[in-house]
Amino acid sequence: MARINKSALTRLEIIRVASKLFLNEGYSNTSIKMVCKELDMSPGNVTFYFATKEHLLAELVELMCKFQWRQVELEANEGVSSVLALCLELTAMATMCDDPVAMDFLHASYTSPLCLELIRRNDVERAKKVFGQYRPEWDHEQYAEAEVLVSGVEYGTLMTAGDPVSLERRVSGALHNILGIYGIPPEARETKIQTVFAMDYRNLGSRVLADFKKYVDEANEQALLDLLGR
Repeated sequence: MARINKSALTRLEIIRVASKLFLNEGYSNTSIKMVCKELDMSPGNVTFYFATKEHLLAELVELMCKFQWRQVELEANEGVSSVLALCLELTAMATMCDDPVAMDFLHASYTSPLCLELIRRNDVERAKKVFGQYRPEWDHEQYAEAEVLVSGVEYGTLMTAGDPVSLERRVSGALHNILGIYGIPPEARETKIQTVFAMDYRNLGSRVLADFKKYVDEANEQALLDLLGR
């Protein structure tokens, strides 16, 4: 029987517990002390693997990026274009912010330099794939520059939940700006946005949030099984 890598096992357990606390109690409400209590572990042991709470958040953001890739692929299999899938993603994130815990997670993710870099790096690769036909002349640096702008638009849209500006106006404005950055013609933009709002978009966020929590649990469980060789 192969030996179990105890260090890797401990690291996975920390990620599993921290992820669950972040998504159920809130990132701001979760302390390293709470993670330690759940694991019956000393703070020094946890910080040996993750220097700060932000480094633990980065692990969850990595899972969020993988989840978003999977969602685009699933929707593509159902006949949804990748451009429309990204429009639905932002809409889901905006409606998700009605949940204060979800909003807290997204706020932390977009204001953490470490996590924002992960988000932008991931989104650059998706943008190349999704919008390549509209910006065939662009190189990697131009996509990276665009994603600096896009992440700012996304953050502004997400963090105005409860603002007098309606959800429809905020999301519509954000999508027009983002799709415009990537060279999609105005008529095509309007068609995509109308398609989004013709759906049950107000319940989209709660469904996606539930799917994301399930995905995180399953991904952490699978990582554990892989480590144990099962």
